[in-house]
Amino acid sequence: MQEKIMIMLTMQEAMNNKVHSNWRDKNFAWYRAIWIECAELLDHHGWKWWKKQELNRGQMLLELIDIWHFGLSLLLARNAKIESISATLEQELSNVSNSDNFGVDLEIFVSYTLETKDFDVAKFACLMRGIDMSFEELYVGYVGKNVLNFFRQDHGYKDGSYRKEWGDLEDNEHLIRIVKELDVNSLTFNEDLYHRLEITYMDNLGFEKSHP
Repeated sequence: MQEKIMIMLTMQEAMNNKVHSNWRDKNFAWYRAIWIECAELLDHHGWKWWKKQELNRGQMLLELIDIWHFGLSLLLARNAKIESISATLEQELSNVSNSDNFGVDLEIFVSYTLETKDFDVAKFACLMRGIDMSFEELYVGYVGKNVLNFFRQDHGYKDGSYRKEWGDLEDNEHLIRIVKELDVNSLTFNEDLYHRLEITYMDNLGFEKSHP
């Protein structure tokens, strides 16, 4: 687990540096991004008594992965030593208390985030357990989202030249398909994924250019 945690931390560090080279000096409000994502997470879980709602686990996974991105950034902003962060993360992700009320657990997590402006990994792990989210789901989902974000930045996302639709599918749909075809346990999973995204992107662009 720790090796994969270090991969995620390294990837998050690289993404933050790509967005802003001096990101640590900017004091970005990572905690605010976390609690806003939590509101979206609760909506996908369902809480409105005046209308019919069904738990959407797939969307909840995505929201938790987004929270993880911001949480890692907050931890990296306070401690640049990836090795020490990864050791702490492994311990806290493995030490999870049982829970039977996701909404209450989420409110506890949000309250802590607002009061301390910090990221409580153990409380986050409790949310994962609340929807039976495994570490592997977190890892694969995180790497996929991070690599796609990197790919978008490298291919014109900022200047508007990036094409989100590749042929008949959007980039995230291609991402899902490609991930299923790769060995997610490979230590080069993120590099393999980027390479496959690039091949798929160029193949589809080439097809479109030859068929105006």
